[in-house]
Amino acid sequence: MSLLKRKFCRSPTRESATPLYWAAVTTETLTHSSEDTIAFGRSLAAELSPPLVIFLRGDLGAGKTTLVKGIAEGFNAARAEDVTSPTFTLIHEYRGPRVTLFHIDLYRVDTLREIETLALDDLRAPNSILLVEWGDKFPGLPHDQEISIESLGENERRIGRIVLEP
Repeated sequence: MSLLKRKFCRSPTRESATPLYWAAVTTETLTHSSEDTIAFGRSLAAELSPPLVIFLRGDLGAGKTTLVKGIAEGFNAARAEDVTSPTFTLIHEYRGPRVTLFHIDLYRVDTLREIETLALDDLRAPNSILLVEWGDKFPGLPHDQEISIESLGENERRIGRIVLEP
């Protein structure tokens, strides 16, 4: 576990003279298969408390939806085999006994106006967690954490978690 503090701007991908967040890199994990990534997602669910907005960062095919499968199982919101990518529907909802997960994919969304039509603010509730893929396309979008997934080969993934603090 690394406790490095770094200054970030609106988004770690953008440079600015005025930092808006401090970030503590809290974990970095390697997984060696899809099953490992799902299992990591299950264990991660135990560390997440709503309400939260979490950006999921990673290239196409990196394993973002695979991680969500485990998070959904960890919250008893859905079975892994029932979790699919919301690439074309944009939002999938999974209701558990204490948490409602919204898996959101902004890959095909290009403008802030399109974001507004999704009414993401309406999804925020005391018992909700929004897992947002490609949220970093929109630097002004507020979020609490980031989880990055990097492919290191056919099956191996590096998963990092950043908790943003105002």
